[in-house]
Amino acid sequence: MTTPAEVVTRALVRYVSVPGLPGEVALVTLDNGLDHTRPSTFGLAGLSSLDNAMDEIEARTPKVRAIAVTGKPFIFAVGADLSGVPLITTREQAVEIGRLGHRVFRRFKDSAMPTFAFVNGAAMGGGLELALHCHFRTLSAGAAALALPECFLGLLPGWGGTQLLPNLIGADKAVTVIVENALNQNRMLKAKQALAYGIADVMFEPADFLEESLRWLGAVVDGSVVVPPPEVERGDAWAAALARGKAIADVKTAGHAPAPYRALEMLALAETADFAVGTEAEEQGLADLLMSEQLRAGLYSFDLVQKRAKRPAGAPDSSVARPVTKVGIVGAGLMASQLALLIVARLEVPVALTDVDQAHLDKGVGYVHTEIDTLLQKHRVSPDKANRLKALVSGSLTKDGFADCDFVIEAVFEELAVKQAVFAEVEDVVSADCVLATNTSSLSVTEMASRLRHPERVVGFHFFNPVAILPLLEVVRGQATDDSTLATAFAVGKALRKSCVLVQDSPAFVFNRLVTRALGEVIGAVDDGTPFDVADRAVGELGLPLSPFVLLQLVGPAVAMHTAASLRAAFPDRFGESAGLRALVAAGKAGIYTWGADGLPSVDPEVAALWPQGDTPLTEKEVLDRARSALAEEIRILLDDGVVAAPQDVDLCLLLGGGWGFWNGGITPYLDRTGVAEKVNGRRFLDPGVASLPG
Repeated sequence: MTTPAEVVTRALVRYVSVPGLPGEVALVTLDNGLDHTRPSTFGLAGLSSLDNAMDEIEARTPKVRAIAVTGKPFIFAVGADLSGVPLITTREQAVEIGRLGHRVFRRFKDSAMPTFAFVNGAAMGGGLELALHCHFRTLSAGAAALALPECFLGLLPGWGGTQLLPNLIGADKAVTVIVENALNQNRMLKAKQALAYGIADVMFEPADFLEESLRWLGAVVDGSVVVPPPEVERGDAWAAALARGKAIADVKTAGHAPAPYRALEMLALAETADFAVGTEAEEQGLADLLMSEQLRAGLYSFDLVQKRAKRPAGAPDSSVARPVTKVGIVGAGLMASQLALLIVARLEVPVALTDVDQAHLDKGVGYVHTEIDTLLQKHRVSPDKANRLKALVSGSLTKDGFADCDFVIEAVFEELAVKQAVFAEVEDVVSADCVLATNTSSLSVTEMASRLRHPERVVGFHFFNPVAILPLLEVVRGQATDDSTLATAFAVGKALRKSCVLVQDSPAFVFNRLVTRALGEVIGAVDDGTPFDVADRAVGELGLPLSPFVLLQLVGPAVAMHTAASLRAAFPDRFGESAGLRALVAAGKAGIYTWGADGLPSVDPEVAALWPQGDTPLTEKEVLDRARSALAEEIRILLDDGVVAAPQDVDLCLLLGGGWGFWNGGITPYLDRTGVAEKVNGRRFLDPGVASLPG
């Protein structure tokens, strides 16, 4: 395995003096020689460079009084060079990767001279593990991201993190960093959080971070500053932390992703095991996961999100996009209010809302103002900016306020005739080149535009709830939508920091169509007589972030039935009608479950009584087979009909629209890996080798 020369991270050593401290300090700077957009990582060459730097430093003993390692501007180091993973073809190679990292990093832990990590910027994975090996750590207040994200991708921290972190900050906080944060869409720690956790000893402002870190180093070495050893609870507290970690992994992966469970095994070992024993176990666990298909799927997901999502397939050239200086929103309900908040916060342009009722309008504008005030209270915006943002949001009972808008979004009731009428009213007010966007989740964009004078300026702009959190934006091209309209929609989506996927006009587009198809199979199994709990847990390995019936409760049975009805009208052979779901909606029930004081769901007895069930129950495996076969069929139809450009876009929609498991690669690598795609369609979705083991 080799690392391309142009991205090798080098350990550059210089020797500096610290006022009042005799001798010199060896300052090691990690730098890959590229701009800050390419973070420093550790491949074999990078580890060898760091190893050689330690040889050089130790040769200067006793001149050197301390060793400090830092990074280039904005970046400390972000871990292993994952681009080399496809070159690992044997388990022996995988073990050696872990062993080499341990050997080089341990030189900082075992050094007779005090070692310091000056964490000046992002520190993730192996970068944070290097810092943990040092005896002391300073942290820049400007460091934007600190994490051990390995479980997110299907790995475990394999260069000492599972052994060092819990013994520094305690098992419970280590579980949060290693398992909980990783499985919550790769959540990162801010600098203040990392300091509060005890990951760093002291924090300095970015402007004079290096100077202050060196001054502090001198004070530690000469004994004028004493850093107390960590105090860590063991026994019952450690066991409780591990139990909490397992519960999190169970909820997030339903036991189907091995990485968090292997990480918890390592954390359990760290309580009492000798460091050498713990790191040997890490090497073995890391090797197993490096050779797993889940890791390949995780890296495939990561590549999609980092690359394809930022360069949407099929998007027109951005040069034909029109400027957007004011946005109108039809409606002032919760979705419309969320959109208004997002737009005013990200675009910082005037936003005009309309509604037919003053009370609803006031509530919508009030929601935006309240949320901006919350940002102010959390010091995320200044008082001046908060006032300016609130002043940009206005409301009106007429659509006259849209006259100077460049972009108008409708977020009204999901009924085609209502949306057509809304767009007809808007078209009478706005300029000829104002983009008309619909946030419909299932209706035809083409039909919505069909009665307008300028149908070419209508585009689907489908957000996912909650709007501020979920990154997916399905940009839907109707039959008449022109390139300028489409390019403008993509430009707005990018400015809103959303990941856009181009979708051709088709019922329920991609995400909702696939989720509805899978949910239909689960509900259909209950209609046939399968117990609710059996059907609900059967599809856990697909990677849904919530079980089907919990998702149904979140979306709402009436909304789910409405979407299913739209799809049944278009595809009656594949989307059926559930008598049980219809009875649930008719009874006004919020869902299938009730939640007890223990926070656990149980089937509502009234729902069980009203739901008509047959006498042909299915096993869990049969429910899973039906659901994944249905998904394989529906995805192939989507692709053959050109609804999206490639299977990768299907996976992006599921990953970003609903948080499907990175460890599965979304869905198509899973369907390939399990053989379902070939069984149902006679062919794979992805080329051999993509998101799978070599060969």
